[in-house]
Amino acid sequence: MNDDTDLPDNQFLAPELVMTEMAEVGARRAVGRSPAEVLVLAMIAGGFITVGALFSTLIATGTTNEGTQRLLEGFGFSVGFFAVVLTGTLLFTEVNVEMPATLLSGHPRSIAGRVARLWILAAVGNFAGAYLTGLAITAAQEYSSDVDALLAEIVEAKMRYREIGGAEGWLRAVLSGVLGNWLVGMAAFLAVMGRTIIGKYIPVLLMVSAFVAAGFLHSPANMAYFSLAQPDGLGPGWGPALAWSITPAAVGNIAGAFFLVALPFWALNNRHRARPPSEP
Repeated sequence: MNDDTDLPDNQFLAPELVMTEMAEVGARRAVGRSPAEVLVLAMIAGGFITVGALFSTLIATGTTNEGTQRLLEGFGFSVGFFAVVLTGTLLFTEVNVEMPATLLSGHPRSIAGRVARLWILAAVGNFAGAYLTGLAITAAQEYSSDVDALLAEIVEAKMRYREIGGAEGWLRAVLSGVLGNWLVGMAAFLAVMGRTIIGKYIPVLLMVSAFVAAGFLHSPANMAYFSLAQPDGLGPGWGPALAWSITPAAVGNIAGAFFLVALPFWALNNRHRARPPSEP
């Protein structure tokens, strides 16, 4: 019989420890990074997400089966998110989980202002990075009319709540954002669990593909697709995009990350620590 020394190392971090690690990462980012550094990291992340949006559109173009199209879009978009995970750049999605985890974990109140600053700079930087990347791509490349048609279709789907209008349309967009960052926030959560590159990529691929297939709203993703569409006149304009897609998605993303990811797993983590070892 093999003893414990013959067993391989764990290939993942225990779920109850993930929020602790995310809280520590959030605290280091809030305290250890200057505003300029945060902004640059967020801009790079916005660029990665825009490349993922472009890849998702390119590889899904010409697909006649809706299920296959959504699967390809999810795979393509996951590339951008995975680049963010591996490089440690700052995406609004991850910040929505890390910052509540940092505050819930009992870090000194003195860093609350820095947490809020990092949160805002992440959103601003993601938008700036997506916008500039979109401009560069459309200036450098011309794609077929089929690619433009699919991009226009994706953007139209992200504006669907404007057709409902009023408080109902806006609140439904927020709810879609809640569900969106539940799945994408869990992608960030599961990526932290993974101890190897492939162990990080598989959950990112699965959760991001599920999010894309479902058609939920996600603020950085919306920024990316609109940044690709607007320079070619395929979008509704930045005013409507911000009012009916990006902003309500951001509100929902924050709520989804807090209530469906950070809070429940933080509570479970505290319960695990407080429970005596002999108790089942």
